[in-house]
Amino acid sequence: MGSLLYLRLIGFTAGTLLQLFWMVVILGYRRQRNFERVFFFLCLSLFLFYSGSLLALNAQIYYQVPPALLQISAITLLCAGLCLLPPVLVHLHLEFAETRELLRNRAWKRIVLFAAYVPILYFALRVYPQIATAPGFDFLIPGNALGRAYGVWLGVALLVSAGWEGRFALRAPDRRQGQFHGLLAVLFVAGSAMVVYLHVLSGPLSPNFSAGISTALAWLAIPPSAILIYLVQRFNFLQIGRQKNLVYAVTAAFLALLYLSLVRRVSVWLEPVLPPEASASILLFVLVIFIEPLQHVLGRRLQETAHREMDRVQRLTAEIQQEARGGNLKELVNFIQRRVQEQFELASATLTLVDPAKAVLRRRVLKPGEENDRTSASISDQCFPVRQKHGLVAVLRAEPHGAAISGETRAALEFLCEQLPGALDLCRLIEEKLQLERELAERERLAVLGQMAASISHNLKNPLGSIKTILQVQMENPELPQSIRGETKMVLEEIGRLSSKLNQLLQFSRPAIRGGAVAATCDARAMAEEVSGVLRHEAERRGVALQVEVGPDGAKLAASSEAVSEILSNLVVNALEATARGGIVKMSGRANGFGYLFAVEDDGPGVAENVREKILQPFFTTKTQGTGLGLAIVARRVAEFGGKLDWESPVRNGHGTRFEVMLPMK
Repeated sequence: MGSLLYLRLIGFTAGTLLQLFWMVVILGYRRQRNFERVFFFLCLSLFLFYSGSLLALNAQIYYQVPPALLQISAITLLCAGLCLLPPVLVHLHLEFAETRELLRNRAWKRIVLFAAYVPILYFALRVYPQIATAPGFDFLIPGNALGRAYGVWLGVALLVSAGWEGRFALRAPDRRQGQFHGLLAVLFVAGSAMVVYLHVLSGPLSPNFSAGISTALAWLAIPPSAILIYLVQRFNFLQIGRQKNLVYAVTAAFLALLYLSLVRRVSVWLEPVLPPEASASILLFVLVIFIEPLQHVLGRRLQETAHREMDRVQRLTAEIQQEARGGNLKELVNFIQRRVQEQFELASATLTLVDPAKAVLRRRVLKPGEENDRTSASISDQCFPVRQKHGLVAVLRAEPHGAAISGETRAALEFLCEQLPGALDLCRLIEEKLQLERELAERERLAVLGQMAASISHNLKNPLGSIKTILQVQMENPELPQSIRGETKMVLEEIGRLSSKLNQLLQFSRPAIRGGAVAATCDARAMAEEVSGVLRHEAERRGVALQVEVGPDGAKLAASSEAVSEILSNLVVNALEATARGGIVKMSGRANGFGYLFAVEDDGPGVAENVREKILQPFFTTKTQGTGLGLAIVARRVAEFGGKLDWESPVRNGHGTRFEVMLPMK
């Protein structure tokens, strides 16, 4: 039994330290996710079991008759850990399944969790009081004290966990995770068999064999806990690997504690030969020998880490430069956010462009009473400024999975932010060049269209004028038959409609002068009332209610009355034509801090998805009778005065279209 005693002592010590290590890491990690919270309680339950077992074992070694208080403390820790273990084990696997989207039925999850946690009440209120007061607690196989019901409870929890681990292994994103989950599945099946043998069948074979099985069961959680440290550190398993500062700090603290414990233990062993103070001084002085080798190892490791992070940033910078040559700033920003998040394994990455002339990056100063509020400080630590000589051009916010960004990741992100201004400038220059080329090509195309429109309008308008005059003279003839009179009136109406289309062609053929007619002004309210007055008859003929809401603020627009009338008329006519009988067209106007905003809204069917990109193009129309120039003229006239045209469709309930025109005020 000597070797078994040492195996249990080593196992309980290692288990206690490993679970304590993970508890400290999770507390320092502070990721707001249920999985980490439940994982903490699983480590806590194992910590209680191992620490209780270690306490009882040390009491047996150092005392012939352990004190009663020590016994009660060990029994309490053991029972708390054993009773908490089965439900938390099931809960952890359900939470992990939910993160992997393998569990979506929350009602079923609640039922399973209720069934898993309810037995705690039975063992806490009924079984534990009997154990605590009864003599002869079996510390070698402590689960037997809780009865066969506990064996069934723990065995089922281990089998359920093994089933989930099998599913996780099959759905694992990479080979390493699949192997780790497969190992856990095997260990859970083996653990379930051991539990059934020890606690349900009560160990029918020899006591020595049962003690060996109990020791193996106690060791069962140690290999996965140790392997998990390696996976987290080497392959960023569970996204904790990026918190290397935290892992290094906790590891160093635990190594220091272990060495101090070793110093104390060796001092006790050498007490017959050396005073404890002398042996402790010698052992502490021995550390000086390892300072220089440790310095070399750490220096080499830091150099490798620096090279690795710089290589990572240089590769990422090359990708960003390549994307910048596409000349699309919006797509470049999305690309940077996505690649930074993937490359540095962050929860999210956001790049916000700012105006260099107005941007000032300030750290928020806490008000009195907010000293304990660390939210603003954490946000500030996550923000990385992107600067040029003339000032701040962007801010990159990197949100880690845990509480803080590790040192090497912070250094890499700062180096990346030094490279971003060049990529952003390159993208802007290429985007401006492409925009100028598109505008030049568009102007050339519109010039050709304008010349053609002017030629067609000029060649048709004079003959139409002559025909209209002749027909008007014929209409004044009292001897004209009534049937011919009606047909002549219809022809005159069609000539009028054709003349209005030719007028649109002439308007479109005029050269657009950006910023032209700066000296011209008009009253916003008067223009809205004028246009509504002209088109109200047309609205009544179509059975559409035309509503006008313009504030009496006397706003003066820095645009000609002819241009504003043309803009509003085209928008209202389009809205009337798109609205069915009984519908409503609303024209509104108000001044804001940027200019004067006109809005024309209808409750028609809205703009179809497949024509959204074309509605402002000249000669594009979805109407059977139309030139497709109304909105093109509106966009052109708004641009002449430095205004802005926006539109939205659908507006509400899948229907309606709203056009907004922002014009400068005098």
